[in-house]
Amino acid sequence: MQEKELKERTKSFALRIIKVVESLPKTTGGYEFGKQIFRSGTSVSSNYRAACRAKSKKDFLYKLQVVLEEADETLNWMELIVESETCLRKS
Repeated sequence: MQEKELKERTKSFALRIIKVVESLPKTTGGYEFGKQIFRSGTSVSSNYRAACRAKSKKDFLYKLQVVLEEADETLNWMELIVESETCLRKS
């Protein structure tokens, strides 16, 4: 996959995360999940762009590891939202 394509895909992912956050119920759980998933999910795109500006291969690999960590954290929050049925609750 080319750098440009991955930049577009990670940006698209961030935009989808924003829509998920906006759709969460206006409850304590919805707000807390929203804050967490918003931060980790949108940082995937930002951190990938930072990796593309790395000064060396070692720096690139380090920054790419941060991208993977944020993506994994986002997956964890998504699983918690689904398994807690927070997305099914009314505001």
